[in-house]
Parts: sequence; structure tokens; C-alpha cells
Amino acid sequence: MDASSPANEQSASLLLQPTQLGKLSLSNRVVMAPLTRMRAGPGRTPTALMADYYRQRAGAGLIISEATSVSPYGHGYPDTPGIHTPEQVAGWRQITDAVHAAGGRIVLQLWHVGRISHPDHQPDGELPVSSSAVRPKGQAILPGFRKADYPTPRALALSEIPDLVAEYERGASNALIAGFDGVEIHNANGYLLDQFLRDGVNRRGDHYGGSLANRTRLTLEVVEAVTGIWGGSRVGIRFSPSGTANDMHDSDPRTTFRYVLGELNRFGLAYAHVTQVTVQDAAHGSATDLPVAELRDAFSGPMISAGGFTRDSGEQALRDGWLDAVAYGALYVANPDLPLRFARGAALNAPQPSTYYAGGPQGYTDYPRLAG
Repeated sequence: MDASSPANEQSASLLLQPTQLGKLSLSNRVVMAPLTRMRAGPGRTPTALMADYYRQRAGAGLIISEATSVSPYGHGYPDTPGIHTPEQVAGWRQITDAVHAAGGRIVLQLWHVGRISHPDHQPDGELPVSSSAVRPKGQAILPGFRKADYPTPRALALSEIPDLVAEYERGASNALIAGFDGVEIHNANGYLLDQFLRDGVNRRGDHYGGSLANRTRLTLEVVEAVTGIWGGSRVGIRFSPSGTANDMHDSDPRTTFRYVLGELNRFGLAYAHVTQVTVQDAAHGSATDLPVAELRDAFSGPMISAGGFTRDSGEQALRDGWLDAVAYGALYVANPDLPLRFARGAALNAPQPSTYYAGGPQGYTDYPRLAG
């Protein structure tokens, strides 16, 4: 067998080597990024079709589920799943069972959209909530995929914040019942926790606003509550330091995210998942490209990143030592057997963006897979 054979290429590939993220044992370092696909059924309940979708992708070292709301007030898009009713827990259980039967590992991403919502998504038809009453630019996607301008949200009262933290705690507890291997806290992409953390939205004058320590407070309270259920070694957290999605920005992202990552070290988390600027971010006007590598030394645990990685750039990030695993999004939409394709040097299917949120199996469970 010569040195250029597929077997030798596989053995030399860091992407295809096992690793450990806390107590999460990964068979390879190819992570499936969290991907909103809007295929939940009535009552925002996961379906058998979703179980097939995740089962197909069980070859990932780790699957991070699509963003899943911890609260009926935390939804902001049509047909996204929740983890706040018994029916939703049962729906997720069929998914974790399917992934585990196929030899995979899966964590649930805990989500609350905050101001990126509309009264049509709220159970009582009231305004969505945020850190502050700052209206986002753009339009909400309503039930039936209609669109409307975002309203100005209502700032959460101090008295409401303990209940919000308790919703994350219940979501984490429900994820345990549903059979997940761990959870990831969604603290990125302009959603509720990000709305508290970054000063582009947070205008509060109480002890959840103003100083960096105050803006970080809610993140740390949620992490403390969630790790109380799971222990730190099965909890990850996601940040988007340079992301501009959902009209988000920060005046000093390097200082903000080095601080919060440093504060998280005491929890012994399984990983931090820190995204890099993508083509989409640039198209939305991102003027800040804070390299994730510049944040690496602030966090003592394993680190994952996502954001347009190829096989080669993922390999290079691992070899350079600033990542422990690499998350793939669009490539995993189109290639359910992505690690196998990497191992064989096989051609990749091209994603079909028009079907990302189309509903049904088209562009969801019908992408070709390799034989054998």
C-alpha cells in the first residue's frame, strides 16, 4: 500500500481522528453545525421525517441539533421545534434513539429568539421581549411564511429574569429526558442571550446592562442553571463575535468575547463553539472580522468553530492548534455522509438553498449518499 493510498490519507487526517470534548466522545472531529430547517410538526413537535434526517447524519463526530426553543415565548419562525412540552420531548426522543442506533452522538441547542419574533408567534399575541426596547431592522417570518416588519420589543423586567433562567433550566432537564448526550446554549446570532451580551442592543441601566460584567451576567446565570442539570462536561455554548445577523453588533467584540470566555472557564464546559465571519455575514455588512484564533487562549477548554470551512481549511485549523473540532453547516445539509466523503476524497453534493426551509423531504432527506 503506497503512502498516497486512501487508507493512509485517512490515518493522516486530523478531521477523521477521534477526540474528547468534556465527557462527549467523538469518533471524528467533523461536527454537524446547528441548522434551522423548519420541518417541525403541529405543536412545534419533532417528526419522524426529522428523525430520518438526523439518522442519515449520524456519522458526524457530534451532531448539534437545530436551534430549539426553551419557551413558548422563545419562538420567532414558522415550524421550528421546542423542548417545552411533553409532546416535544417525546418527538425528540425518537430522534435521539435513531441517532444512537446509528452510532452517533447528538446535543440539543437551547434557544430563545428574544426580539427576533413577532406577536403572531407569541402565545398571547403580545410583544416579544429583549434586553432593551430596540427594534431590529428587517422583517419577521410569520406563520404561513408571510412577512412583516419587526415590532419594537418589550424590555424584560428585572422580576422576569429568574423565570427566564428557569426556562433554560427546564429545557436542559427536558433534553436529558429526551435522551440527548448534552446541550449547547445558543448565545449567538443576535438572539436573546446575545441581545444582553452585546452593547449594540443592550441599553439597560440595571445590573444586567452597562458594564461588561453586567452584560455577561445573564449568560453566566443560564450556564450555571444548565450545568446544574448536566454538569459542565456535557454543556457547550455558541458565540458569534463578528456576526451581524439579526441587526447585531458590539463596539468592542475582542474585549467582550475574551471576557466572557474567560468567565466561563470556571464551569469546565465541554466546548465553546465560536463562529467566524461567513460570506453571509459579509453580505449583511459585517465590518469586523475578529479571527477566532485570537480568542483561543481566553478559553481553557476545547473549541469548535463554524463558518465556511472546507475539508482543507478545517484540517489546517486543527493542525494549527486553535480548534479541536470543525463544524460544517451547508456542506452537511447536502452531504449526509460528509465524514465518509472526506475520508474517500469523494465529490460533494451542492446544497440547494431554495429547499432549506421548503418543508417535506425535498432538499432534506433526499440528497445522494455514497454506496458502502
